[in-house]
Amino acid sequence: MVTLMVEGGYTAWREQALLALTAAWPPERLCWTEPSLESGGQSRQIGLDYAVVNPPPLAPVSLQEPQAREPLPSVRISRVLNSLLHDAALCRTPERWALLYRVLWRWQQGDRSVESVADEDGARLYEMAKAVRKEKHDMMAYVRFRRCEEGSLPEYWAWFEPEHEVLEWIAEHFAKRMGGTSWCIATPQRVALWDGQRLQFLDAPENVEALRAGPSGDQVEALWLRYYQSIFNPARLNETALQQSMPVRFWKGLPEARLIPAMISEARNGARRVGQFSGVAQMPGKLVAVEASCAQPQRSEPSSLDLCRRCGLWEHATQAVPGEGLATARMMLLGEQPGDYEDLEGRVFVGPAGQILDQALQRAGIERDALYLSNAVKHFKWTGRGKQRLHVSPSFAEVQACGHWLQEELARVKPVVIVTLGATALSALLGPKARLSSYLAKPFQWGGTWLIATWHPSYALRVPDAARREEVLGSITEALQMAQRLLALPDRQRGLDAEGQMLQEELPAASSTDTSPPKHEG
Repeated sequence: MVTLMVEGGYTAWREQALLALTAAWPPERLCWTEPSLESGGQSRQIGLDYAVVNPPPLAPVSLQEPQAREPLPSVRISRVLNSLLHDAALCRTPERWALLYRVLWRWQQGDRSVESVADEDGARLYEMAKAVRKEKHDMMAYVRFRRCEEGSLPEYWAWFEPEHEVLEWIAEHFAKRMGGTSWCIATPQRVALWDGQRLQFLDAPENVEALRAGPSGDQVEALWLRYYQSIFNPARLNETALQQSMPVRFWKGLPEARLIPAMISEARNGARRVGQFSGVAQMPGKLVAVEASCAQPQRSEPSSLDLCRRCGLWEHATQAVPGEGLATARMMLLGEQPGDYEDLEGRVFVGPAGQILDQALQRAGIERDALYLSNAVKHFKWTGRGKQRLHVSPSFAEVQACGHWLQEELARVKPVVIVTLGATALSALLGPKARLSSYLAKPFQWGGTWLIATWHPSYALRVPDAARREEVLGSITEALQMAQRLLALPDRQRGLDAEGQMLQEELPAASSTDTSPPKHEG
């Protein structure tokens, strides 16, 4: 067993890893360790008056000159894997260096599945990178600077307790945002100093916990607290939503957090009723029996997808996610709905399911740029669980409400072959009673278009067994290859009319007796 010490984060690990690869040391032969910050770090004292006068000369971390040494061997990795390794290296877990080396070792051996979320190591790598990226976002959102005394250095002070090593990243962000204004961000482990020109990182002083409260007497902060308290509406209080949007662990660094318990208590003790009194204008009326088909509201045709209000999904989604791809594509891939990543980025199949789909396309030898990709539903339907937004399958009524946009895409693109990914996409074309198990991998003509049904890529992510996961990925790949073979057939054999135009069908109307969503099978 060989023990390797990592001192200096990702750069130090990279040097050790490249040397280990050169020596052909397998991951099971190595033991990765790093010095304890508490036992090995050297503290620098920062005065209780929050002034750092003439700080010791220290070059910026990113500008330190490396010592002269033999050139390191190089390993060519993909841009995606490079980004994952950099982010995962900031995750505070004992396993990080061993996992990163195991991933790099497998890649060097030619195993490209290691960068897929369907792989065990790949899934853990994505999980660590996601946690770090979330921590970067949280630190950017919840760092609060307080004004120090006039004439002191630094001019502003902030305290934050990150779960991962993201201080260097956020410090560079604030250095660009705050220009020549000096500031200091203190954490239990390290301190970032910006004097207006140079960024420095010091080990946390022994008295850093005593400085958590920060300077007092900031007039801007007093104005902010008064504003925050004035906009609080007790009638709209939702404690669960409050803690989801502003997790309790950040409260200790937020000046407005000390106001929240008192405002919640006042809302519980009568302020909520007083706030609601003026808004009670509608009384419950008499229930009237009506058939489901007659209860559907009359919807005007929206002018653009961003303005669509045909169902209620738009209220909780970040944005509508339209289809994308080649305008004259002969093959169309139709999924269910955007996921968490797609909702934030505004593009289809860019999350974990999109990674699985890209892997299947690569196996089938199909270029993604030659396709048109879309979803039956254009807004993300989700439910909250802690900090996560979990996918919820849309109802058929919501699928039908979004059918206006699907019809517009079909008429505009005129695909020769449509590959439906999952049960919801299939039901969007054939109706709510269509079951994926009855159509799986069985090409058939829908009007003048070939239709092929297969699993949704997200199904491979939910399968715990690796063998079954590979089987699902193989089924998706087979369906894509089948679609390619159909495109190679002459026009008459593909079921096109004499003029070569696709025969479109209207999307099915909702049933008055069965409006429940189809069984989700993939």
